[in-house]
Amino acid sequence: MSSHAQSRARVIPLRPGPAAREPLWRDVVGDVLRRERLAQERTLKDVAEDARISMPYLSEVERGLKEPSSEVLAAAARALGLALADLLALSHRELVRLSRTEPAPARRIGTASRPARHTPRQGEVSLAA
Repeated sequence: MSSHAQSRARVIPLRPGPAAREPLWRDVVGDVLRRERLAQERTLKDVAEDARISMPYLSEVERGLKEPSSEVLAAAARALGLALADLLALSHRELVRLSRTEPAPARRIGTASRPARHTPRQGEVSLAA
């Protein structure tokens, strides 16, 4: 392929535009756990011991670095004086709040968002990214 043809190559994205990032469940749950712990003025060590979870693991859960099991979440919630349902309800409210503040991609009602169609001309190379 000539250098002239290479300079004309275009990248056509598979997804249109930058998508709004959805909040991750693990980040939301971790934030709620940390907020509850700090509101009670308790240390990470204290809550981890009560929950029978290692302190480094609980720290990673609070920072959204781990996807904790339901057993771990229930233990952490109990250590904070919450039922698992309370922790999930608080997390759900936070998730809804965060989702509403994230800009949603523009979409017309009744249409699915699709990438723009492009048919390569003879001699043209298209790359999908």
